[in-house]
Amino acid sequence: MNLDASLDVRTEQTAAPRSLLRKVLKQAGTILLIFVLACGVFQLVTHYVLQSVQIVGASMSPTLHDSGRYVLNRWIYHVREPQPTDIVVLRDPAEDCYAVKRIIAKGGDTVQVKNGHLFVNGKLLNEPYLPPDTPTYPGAKVGEQLWVCGVNQYFVLGDNRNNSADSRVYGTVSRQSILGMVMP
Repeated sequence: MNLDASLDVRTEQTAAPRSLLRKVLKQAGTILLIFVLACGVFQLVTHYVLQSVQIVGASMSPTLHDSGRYVLNRWIYHVREPQPTDIVVLRDPAEDCYAVKRIIAKGGDTVQVKNGHLFVNGKLLNEPYLPPDTPTYPGAKVGEQLWVCGVNQYFVLGDNRNNSADSRVYGTVSRQSILGMVMP
């Protein structure tokens, strides 16, 4: 028997399992890399672009419903500034939680609540998103209130005016407190 021939057969027999092991490890590494990348993209999208939010409470009724699920666009305010009528998620300044409110006024605007009516810059605010003749009253024990929005400040209200803790309670909110716009 030729010694060289038997060595070649043994080398081929041990090389086949090693080659198979390398292929399996390479595929496992590829799958792990895809999984890590997918998790990273998911985290980026849900923290900086779009996020699912669930409404808790009735402060935005009738526009948004208690327990309803909506999409929060976290990217939009990197492209443009928040605007009146936008529905936003913000860090509630009165409590350590998040709230959903509608922007009524922006920096430089004045807001007045008087006799159940809402005025922005001296003009009665048209609010087509509310049922007709929905009153807006100032905080408790006050006949009328006036606020001035400073630079990068916003005045926010819940659409359910009789059941909402909002800027009538805690004043204007800063731009940094606004996380994004809710897409109903």
